[in-house]
Amino acid sequence: MSRVVITGYGMLTPLGVNPESTWNSLSQSKSGIRKISDPLFNDIRSKIGGRIWDYKSDDHFTKKEQRRYDPFIEYALVATRQAMKMAGLNNHDETINLDRAGVCIGSGIGGLETIQNESHKVNSNNASKLSPFWIPASLVNMSSGFVSLESGFRGPNFSLVSACATGAHSIISASQIIESDGADIMICGGSEHATVAMGSGGFSAMRALSPNNDNPEHASRPWDKDRDGFVIADGAGILILEGYDHAKRRGATILGELSGYGMNADAYHMTQPSADGSGAARCITNALRKAKISPEDIAYINAHATSTPIGDQIEPLAIRRAFGDHADKLMVSSTKSMHGHTLGAAGAIEAIITLMSLDQQSVPPTINCYEPSPGCDLDFVPHEMRAHKMRHAISNSFGFGGTNASLVLSTGDD
Repeated sequence: MSRVVITGYGMLTPLGVNPESTWNSLSQSKSGIRKISDPLFNDIRSKIGGRIWDYKSDDHFTKKEQRRYDPFIEYALVATRQAMKMAGLNNHDETINLDRAGVCIGSGIGGLETIQNESHKVNSNNASKLSPFWIPASLVNMSSGFVSLESGFRGPNFSLVSACATGAHSIISASQIIESDGADIMICGGSEHATVAMGSGGFSAMRALSPNNDNPEHASRPWDKDRDGFVIADGAGILILEGYDHAKRRGATILGELSGYGMNADAYHMTQPSADGSGAARCITNALRKAKISPEDIAYINAHATSTPIGDQIEPLAIRRAFGDHADKLMVSSTKSMHGHTLGAAGAIEAIITLMSLDQQSVPPTINCYEPSPGCDLDFVPHEMRAHKMRHAISNSFGFGGTNASLVLSTGDD
């Protein structure tokens, strides 16, 4: 079975429009959360979010293209271009077998802004004004579809939807295709644009979002005793996965390895994780088993921790179940404290951040965690980035429906 390595990545987040600017913000403990100025938010409980503030469509796409793409598709395309460049690949690159090059990019919701805008036309009795592009612009799989069209990759092409675990599940599925000799190379990850009234309004109606509108930079506060909900955010994370031998043959720089992964279900509740953390713990254990490493080999966990009262309380329980006494030696941080919760893109964005942490030998902090609530008793790397020598790290992603994913990422050393 082929080892699966990472040769390129790209991302857009509320902290920056590429990996370098995002990492720079993380290293400075900056928040990308702001008040959203939109009249449609006037009667929504939570009026804050993480948008990709420095992103401009005109810098990347023609007006004609913008009419065809929902923002989540644009983000996927831009992040893919970054990843392809890093991997030393060109569109329709004949130096690789394009029939054995595939795409798997998911989204938690898809083209929500397009759906919102076009629904307004129907509700205003203007259905005749519907855009002929609105359906392909809103379908989740069209991020993969348009990336395939632009890159020329003719291998497996599909999208996954598994709520907040989407990005991680997409990486796992892409890896499995390479492992089973279904492809040599895969573009994979997640993309999301849900900071629109329907997205924020829907999660607000569930009382899932923080209503801390007067202090947005401090609203996302994982594990803190005063946490009151997550902060919704936009973003995209794209990775280039390759079989180890394929990457070596074409002389690619190996940035790291996806050495293990786990997937499972809580089978417990529609939106809440299993109360004792057993589901997430089994997922982590499965990932370690796949990687053929022991719990003591893990130095850092990029936690799912979204800043919700229940979820944040349970993940430390899961980590203790999976790691035993070693849990007290782990560094565990939530970068969502800075970039917010990017839903279907979160697993991919945080996998890239974890990979960059291994490369930089530095752990990004959890900001806004001033007094952890009882039971939240791990080393959450509060406030400031910390240098640390490490070889293996984990990125956790858990989603509605009780779906779990854990990725083990390792340095590119042979």
